[in-house]
Amino acid sequence: MHSTPHGAAVTATGLGVRGPRGWAFRDIGLTAGPGSLIAIEGPSGSGRTCLLLALTGRMTPSAGTAEVAGLPLPKKMAAVRAITALAHVPGVTDLEPALTVAEHLRERTLLQHRFGESVRALLRPRRERTASARARTDAALEAAGLDVESLPKGVRTAVRDLERAEALRLSLALALIGKPRLLAVDDTDMKLSDAERAGVWATLRALAESGTTVLAVCSQAPEGAVVVRTGAHGTEAATSDDKKEAADALAEAGRA
Repeated sequence: MHSTPHGAAVTATGLGVRGPRGWAFRDIGLTAGPGSLIAIEGPSGSGRTCLLLALTGRMTPSAGTAEVAGLPLPKKMAAVRAITALAHVPGVTDLEPALTVAEHLRERTLLQHRFGESVRALLRPRRERTASARARTDAALEAAGLDVESLPKGVRTAVRDLERAEALRLSLALALIGKPRLLAVDDTDMKLSDAERAGVWATLRALAESGTTVLAVCSQAPEGAVVVRTGAHGTEAATSDDKKEAADALAEAGRA
């Protein structure tokens, strides 16, 4: 099965991306059904972010093949981007420190309304559209595990005043507003306490159990995840510039 209403199957064979400094990653194989929790495990700089971007249609593979929900990569990159969403990718989905939680949510909801809704949805009465947007935002916050009432100033809390785990959960919520079939999350365990890390993985596992396929970058995969490892094949370009190269590639392609 390639996909369900909520999740997308992901497969890859011999997948690799080569950049100016050599291979970011190569020889990646993966088979995961809809609603899987997929962990991209490896040391920082081993091509984890580039693999995440390649599997979501945002970076062109140099070798091998892959499919997301039955859509082949790189042939159907635009279609894959339409059913996937990114969260917490440094240099790509950065939150604006000066904006509040409410402002981020409002901006994402407006973008979703303008570019992600069907023509039929756009023709609904304004009151109905407003209620639908509010319900979608509330559902995204709940799924991401972000309790806005517990924040210092509620939804008026600025991003710069959020704890690291709270900012990650806000990024998750923003991505979930679009109801993606595949949610891709970078740096899930970066500078988090053991308790925070466990909480984030519990949230991602719950999302997968609800049907959404989750693709998450980490240093150590949780038990029960479908694990794909980077940096295991003598990668030439395992450098700390991985994320910068990924962001530069997205900017050049106009797909960030």
